Amino acid sequence: MAWSILFVAGLLEVGWAIGLKYTEGFSRLVPSVLTLISMAGSIVLLGLALKTLPIGTAYAVWTGIGAVGTAILGIVLFGDPATVARLACIGLIVSGIVGLKLVT
Repeated sequence: MAWSILFVAGLLEVGWAIGLKYTEGFSRLVPSVLTLISMAGSIVLLGLALKTLPIGTAYAVWTGIGAVGTAILGIVLFGDPATVARLACIGLIVSGIVGLKLVT
């Protein structure tokens, strides 16, 4: 169950990271509120997952999910570069997340 909670926390981290782009410096009300809700939810769920999972593993997976999701959505939504090197590095992060899951 802790891994599922951690996964959702990571997805919420992606949500707030992408949401920051839409807030335009927190000058837009609805995106700002949704971003702040995502931030709070992500932290709360991370805290719940930490009841069971080791801190180093949980934090690395949480930030990894956030980094991978944000990078992919940056490519899809904002036209960020999708070079081979960039995609390979994203793949390395995914490998690290899977590796941490397998050894924990």
